[in-house]
Amino acid sequence: MTTNSESPPAPRSSAALISDRVLYSIYAVATAVSVFLWFVAIRSPLWLDETHSFYVIKSGFFQIKSRVGWPIVPVYPYILWLFAKIFGTSEIALRIPSALAMLGAVYILYRAALELFDRDVAVITAIVFALHPVVIFAAIDARPYAFAALAMNAAILALVRLRHNHSNWAAALFGLLSASIAYFQFVFVILLPALALGFIAIKADDRKSLWRQAGVAFAVFALAFVPVLPLLTLMFNTRGAHVFAGPPSLRDLAATLAANALGFVLIGVLLIALAKRQLDLRIRSDAWRIAFCASLGLIPILILFFVSRDTSMHLFVGRYRLVGIPGIALCWGLIVSRINLRPLRLMFCVAAVATAASLYLIDPASQLHGYTWKYALDIAEKNASADGAPILICSDFHEADDVPMPSGEAVKDNGLFAPLTYYPLTVLVVGLPRALNDEAIRVASSFLQQATERRGRFLVVAFVPSYETLNWIVAQTSAAYDAKQVGISNGIKVVAFTPRTQPSETVHTR
Repeated sequence: MTTNSESPPAPRSSAALISDRVLYSIYAVATAVSVFLWFVAIRSPLWLDETHSFYVIKSGFFQIKSRVGWPIVPVYPYILWLFAKIFGTSEIALRIPSALAMLGAVYILYRAALELFDRDVAVITAIVFALHPVVIFAAIDARPYAFAALAMNAAILALVRLRHNHSNWAAALFGLLSASIAYFQFVFVILLPALALGFIAIKADDRKSLWRQAGVAFAVFALAFVPVLPLLTLMFNTRGAHVFAGPPSLRDLAATLAANALGFVLIGVLLIALAKRQLDLRIRSDAWRIAFCASLGLIPILILFFVSRDTSMHLFVGRYRLVGIPGIALCWGLIVSRINLRPLRLMFCVAAVATAASLYLIDPASQLHGYTWKYALDIAEKNASADGAPILICSDFHEADDVPMPSGEAVKDNGLFAPLTYYPLTVLVVGLPRALNDEAIRVASSFLQQATERRGRFLVVAFVPSYETLNWIVAQTSAAYDAKQVGISNGIKVVAFTPRTQPSETVHTR
């Protein structure tokens, strides 16, 4: 076991050892409960982006690269494909890789925290990480974010171990792991400045090896990062097509740093420690730990926040905020390490786990892993299959607004309509963009003209961002069709259009 102490620990009495057994038994239960919360929604239907992960691997190993469409080798889809070959393609099976990766990320963060704090504080750090709402979501998300967390935490562990390791190989490993982060989520490159400042913080007292190891780490990083550059260039040039959220508020930032309600638990325990005079407020000689944790905990999340607030790239959403959660957990560990009374640390841990579990389990949303198209598509299939009525579906991917729509059977095997690849429809599907734009009007007008001529029934399925398109279709067909909502699920409306009996009525187009 590695601790932050420079001298060997003093021998402990048998009573103290028994106390430790009880102490860490409680910590083990707290850790198990924290991880258990991940799996509450593991049986729920796939949400939008998860169906795209399935679309990418659906046609086999050799089709993955073309279906991703990225100018770099996509690592995660190949991992997902391998697990799918072994475990199948059920919702649970598709989420197994992420759960395993996040378990690894929790353990690796614990090992990194063990280099900085006492053992109990390291456990608390890992538990805070596991309890964060962003981590709970990513842990069973059939997307690459759990693997990105694993890569980030591995880089952090390699970095903190450089404090007492002067090897060029250790520096090279740090550089390689830092570059690997971008292979799972390119947005997480905003962690790199924090890693660089963290490197300076831990090596500040060892100028002799600082520059040599920095040079080795940078050389390996640069070599491994070269394949990512085309992707970053592409994403920068098409940044307008990837904006899908509004600007964040300070409340969003505070909720991320405080892990929602857990911040109040920490404040309460700190006040108790202060009242008992068991709170160490001195900086002492461990300023490097403060600089290290603060860099990782604040820099990436603040970059993400200010870029999202002050530019048109609004990316301050849960999955991208994951980039700052390991560092935030380390900051929490740093704060808890200032509590000198171990029972108070344990009290904080138990209270935090109990609070998170109670709030999460009583929330009906915890039973679902994001909104899903499954139930809306079930409603549409049941209604349309009776007479083979075609269905117009508005894509829920914002990228659909910038490309021509596929036609015919190609709609059912297209990434822009990924939910149809996992929850298929048996009738004809006509794809529309997400927004009411020229392409949407062109495709819909052509379809409505044919539907009016044959006086056939049809359905429209649209999520909230596409309600404008739905309303436009209702207005265009008001003279010839009766529109009736036959179902709604997760905000996804299913509307049936039935032709009126008067044969003389026609659809008026604008």
